[in-house]
Amino acid sequence: MEGKKTVGHQTISMGKNENEVLQYASFSKRRLSLYELAGELIQQHDVDIGIVLFSPTNKPHSFFHPTAETVTQHLLNPNIELSDTTQLAATCVRNNVNEIEFKLAEFKIREDVASKQTIILDQAIEMREIGWWEEIEKLKSDELTQFEAWLNVADSNMKYRLEQLENEVASNVS
Repeated sequence: MEGKKTVGHQTISMGKNENEVLQYASFSKRRLSLYELAGELIQQHDVDIGIVLFSPTNKPHSFFHPTAETVTQHLLNPNIELSDTTQLAATCVRNNVNEIEFKLAEFKIREDVASKQTIILDQAIEMREIGWWEEIEKLKSDELTQFEAWLNVADSNMKYRLEQLENEVASNVS
């Protein structure tokens, strides 16, 4: 079997590579990691940041937050206050980013809840082998806990569906 045809997930050593393929691969990896680190800095410290990179083929790549104009004005005149339009643009960008981060956090919470509900439902399905028609008094403590969890999931699903229906009715009435 011959060697790998792609550079993929291999570690690329620091320093200038003479091989052009390795140069492209290492540039792409490092560029993406720089962008990720810049994004983390922005989230953690709410900073203005700008990155300008040139690829091995001299193509420019850039990353600015909140806008390129804001970052360049801060760089050129650190003590001068930004113009109203620049401040407005920066505020809009920051608000959009915050809104997207909030939505992402909401989706993460929903995903966690859904995965927990899936686990509970799987346990409830296993419990169904006993049969829902049997008396609750005959259930063992762990089976009773599973049955209670199943009832809680069913209750939350019904409440969620009821809320959806109420929202649909409210939006149709408006």
